[in-house]
Amino acid sequence: MSIPQSGGGPVNDKSQLVEYLEAGCKPREAWRIGTEHEKFGYCKDTHLPLPYDGPRSIRAMLEGLRDSYGWNPVLEAGNIIGLEKDGANISLEPGGQLELSGAPLETIHQTCDEVSEHLREVRNIAERIGAGFIGLGAAPEWTHEQMPVMPKGRYHLMTGYMGKVGSHGTQMMYRTCTVQVNLDFGSEADMVKKLRVALALQPVATALFANSPFFEGKVNGHQSWRARIWRDLDPARTGMLPFVFEDGFGFERWVDYALDVPMYFVYRDGRYIDALGQSFRDFLDGRLPALPGEKPTLSDWADHLTTLFPEARIKQFLEMRGADGVPWNRLCALPAFWVGLIYDQASLDAAWDICKDWDAETREQWRIMASVGGIHAEVGGRPMLDLAAEVLEISRAGLKARARVEPGGPLSDEVPYLRPLEETIRTGKSPADELLEHYHGDWHGDLSRIYDAYSY
Repeated sequence: MSIPQSGGGPVNDKSQLVEYLEAGCKPREAWRIGTEHEKFGYCKDTHLPLPYDGPRSIRAMLEGLRDSYGWNPVLEAGNIIGLEKDGANISLEPGGQLELSGAPLETIHQTCDEVSEHLREVRNIAERIGAGFIGLGAAPEWTHEQMPVMPKGRYHLMTGYMGKVGSHGTQMMYRTCTVQVNLDFGSEADMVKKLRVALALQPVATALFANSPFFEGKVNGHQSWRARIWRDLDPARTGMLPFVFEDGFGFERWVDYALDVPMYFVYRDGRYIDALGQSFRDFLDGRLPALPGEKPTLSDWADHLTTLFPEARIKQFLEMRGADGVPWNRLCALPAFWVGLIYDQASLDAAWDICKDWDAETREQWRIMASVGGIHAEVGGRPMLDLAAEVLEISRAGLKARARVEPGGPLSDEVPYLRPLEETIRTGKSPADELLEHYHGDWHGDLSRIYDAYSY
């Protein structure tokens, strides 16, 4: 989750919140790619999650990355809780999941180089302290009681609140990982079309990247347990957002939605102030119970936007949020998939043609069935495998049209990064299928084998 936002003056009117989103519009030549991915850290000898403190810990990882690779520390209440360098940051999820939020880059070649460099750094530090890291959508064995709690104020507030608004919130916080990509839009109309495509086709990404068939040491009956968790987390801030597909949708309608999502906190002077369940509309009027008489700043608004958790969301860019954490060889496929779909106009139009006539019920059914069946799902008589193949071909055409050459390398475009997804279509097997085959086959039901076989 996000490092606290900073900057921005006081907000006196809703129009300033709309203008904040509009300021994200960029000309095509300024569109960038920001890739984020999370991974679980664990102790190699016990396979238990890394604690925050100690010689083999999350703190030791962050300090090692700081000292060996020139990352700048981010502190909260004297604790190191993140790192920053060259437009990228490393942050902590509630259970110690380590997240890279990559810098805004021009090509998939660059973002893949960034991901690979980061994972090499992480592996080097982890090996020194006897730790490992693995990319999965959900922790395969750990119980809630085994999970450490990171020393971040927002997580302490959120943990207690989650049980009041849904049944799976703490599972999401402490025992899931994702990979996502952040992309730009050129105008309000461009944002609307991209967000609609992103929401409608997010289940395709969920299916192609499904990688969490185990939970608490057992087969859970879902290809993506992470996606299952999101379906029962907090209905006020999750889901497929039917209003996005209504006539007249734009930045102002998104602001209205965000204003109606209950708050978590306000960040002031290095600490999180409890505003759980309170209204940002009241904050605008100077009537927030947590800070009576005080008006919000634009950084408060930016923080609040990070507490909205739909399948795709906008801030000053668009975030694709539907994929499980995956092995190293699939991390570059997620940004490639979405860049191919929405950064080429012909591909964006073709993608919209696929889903523009779907109603809210159809979109929701794809979401549900993607979590359960993944690539084997079917809605209305249409197999997910066929839908995914069609969408992937559109993405491939979009990357081909971009024709971004790898500087100093052999690649004439970004299409090769889709190969893991093309293999899924060819074989009809998702990452979850591969895990299950091992579990029922050569692992003989011993789930501990997953760490040696799939760690970075």
